[in-house]
Amino acid sequence: MPAQSRMIFVNLPVADVAATKQYFGTLGFEFDDKFSDEHCVCMVINDQAFAMLMDKSRFADFAPTQLADPHVTTQALFALSADSREAVDAFADKALANGGTHARDATDYGFMYGRSFHDLDGHVWEIMWMDPKAVEMGPEEFAAAQNA
Repeated sequence: MPAQSRMIFVNLPVADVAATKQYFGTLGFEFDDKFSDEHCVCMVINDQAFAMLMDKSRFADFAPTQLADPHVTTQALFALSADSREAVDAFADKALANGGTHARDATDYGFMYGRSFHDLDGHVWEIMWMDPKAVEMGPEEFAAAQNA
């Protein structure tokens, strides 16, 4: 166990910071105003994970290479957990109803269920649930125990 837990800050370029804040706010996310301004909002995922949603020009200040267009290429998939299958559906339905677009069909492996959507800028987000026993045991051991 590390002496200090690590935090993660995912940085994403967005076309309209205010619209992006509004969109993710409708999904229940809060924002840390200490690290937000007109060019960037700090979306709090939990006490260790944050998404820095920056306008493209501000993001470009940090990027060592040309920005990818998420409407054309997939650079990353952002997966967030949910407490249940029903919570996955509720979150994904809300994301789609508030301006997100369908990314791919639901995935259902029995022990794991997820749905994906594109946010306003085309970034792919996945909401997923995994059976707590599968998390504890690992998927292969869980599957073996289910088939025993």
